[in-house]
Amino acid sequence: MPDRVTLFIDAQNMYHCARKAFFQPDDHFCLGQFDPIALGGLIVSRAPTGFERVLHEVRIYTGRPESSKQPKAYGAHMRQCSAWERAGAIVIPRTLRYPPDWPASKAEEKGIDVQLSIDFVAGAIEGAFDVGIICSTDTDLRPAIEYVAGKFAQYPRPEVSAWRSPTANAALAIKGSKNIWNHRLSWTDYQQIEDKTDYTL
Repeated sequence: MPDRVTLFIDAQNMYHCARKAFFQPDDHFCLGQFDPIALGGLIVSRAPTGFERVLHEVRIYTGRPESSKQPKAYGAHMRQCSAWERAGAIVIPRTLRYPPDWPASKAEEKGIDVQLSIDFVAGAIEGAFDVGIICSTDTDLRPAIEYVAGKFAQYPRPEVSAWRSPTANAALAIKGSKNIWNHRLSWTDYQQIEDKTDYTL
């Protein structure tokens, strides 16, 4: 049977890293968006030699604006999440944290990395996937990858994915482990899965 692949996508990290890799800071904010299901399909289509894989689940973790504080951003966010869900992705949102001096200081994502890490480790222990791929460069996620890599001999397998360009080449790596497959995504890859939808309209 083919290996069941689950993607764990850190939405904001992947978006901002795509902008850093392929665009300029003043480019339209839609540039950097991507289709999470298409991303999963692309990665699964490039399984390492000798492995047969099927896309089992796409989980996308995202910060959610408060409707009372940022109604326009909240509306755009909800339309984008609805599009992801209609395509088949599972959206896991966490409300943004607003500092006391907001809007002078920006709202921040809090708990996204913890939630993703818990789900990744729990899914591995429960046998919810054969291959779990973390799509992010956030080093706070490294302990979860280290745990799964050290706990299981072959399955489930932890893997990672990140964009690659002359301006962005960061990727999660585990010291001392040669078994963490790294799916590096190029500009050509991004063009296949980009999402140019303006969800503010």
